[in-house]
Amino acid sequence: MQIMFPNEVPEYSGPDLTLAFPAMIDGERVECLITAAALEDHFGAASPRAEDMLSAFDHHRDRIEACARRLLSETRAQCLVLRSGYVRFVQAHANA
Repeated sequence: MQIMFPNEVPEYSGPDLTLAFPAMIDGERVECLITAAALEDHFGAASPRAEDMLSAFDHHRDRIEACARRLLSETRAQCLVLRSGYVRFVQAHANA
């Protein structure tokens, strides 16, 4: 399975407190989401405001995409949500 992430600006959803970003899996576009809680807990977002979440995403894009890649590989998901608990799990296993 080939997973790539187009270099596009994520889309903020205020009602859901998420950022949406695309992945390409074997040439098919898949929407990925990361929650405000995950960005605050693990990537330094100061708040769930759009500008804070986008800044945290930009500064930690490689790590966020690595988490998304792992989850997509493990689940073969068509849509995924990166939540704080999963990011914590990935970081704990990376440091083990």
